[in-house]
Amino acid sequence: MWRATVLTLYPAMFPGPLGHALAGKALGRLWDLEARDMREHGLGVHRAVDDTPAGGGPGMVLRADVVAAAIDALGPDDGHPRVLLTPRGAPLTQARVRALAAGPGVTLLCGRFEGVDQRVIEARRLEEIAVGDVVLSGGESAALLLLDACVRLLPGVMGDQASGDDESFEGDLLEHPHYTRPREFEGRGLPEALLSGDHKAIARWRAMRARADTRTRRPDLWAKYVARTTAGVDKAGKIE
Repeated sequence: MWRATVLTLYPAMFPGPLGHALAGKALGRLWDLEARDMREHGLGVHRAVDDTPAGGGPGMVLRADVVAAAIDALGPDDGHPRVLLTPRGAPLTQARVRALAAGPGVTLLCGRFEGVDQRVIEARRLEEIAVGDVVLSGGESAALLLLDACVRLLPGVMGDQASGDDESFEGDLLEHPHYTRPREFEGRGLPEALLSGDHKAIARWRAMRARADTRTRRPDLWAKYVARTTAGVDKAGKIE
């Protein structure tokens, strides 16, 4: 069973949305989640977990000794990657999600306030990950996002495993657009290729739209895609 442990000041935020839909149906069956309160390791009568920044400045910083105690209370290293959710981290990618989902589980540390004392990040060898170029109130919502991305890839969670193999960021391309009934909506019809019944033509159209949309919407991904292909040509044919 894939196991996730979350270190947070707000354990009641979990499982949150992960207790519903596909992730919720698989919780306790295909994956397990434990949210631990870091305040249990706080100092003094008020269980203080933070202090003023060294060198001055606004806000508060999570103390190294408190965070270390919370991590150490997990016991011996179980081989789970230890991840700190922080805007200072490396961008989360679908490749990293797949790697985490393929392992035994993950331990997530949810930052709060101005951040976490750098010394404990280094001392406990935490992997720093950012879920986007945004600043959140805390790492909890980022942890939910990361866990959702991982859990849906676990064998048996999605009804059709193949549905996860043709999505955005797989192969450095955005996913093609989707359509369904009605055949016409407010004057907009369905693409003719999707009505042809020709599976090869449909596949070509989807590949073309994936490349075209990636090129216009995400030039950073498009550059990676072009660099990865040989002489600008991939299995679907010449790049448009």
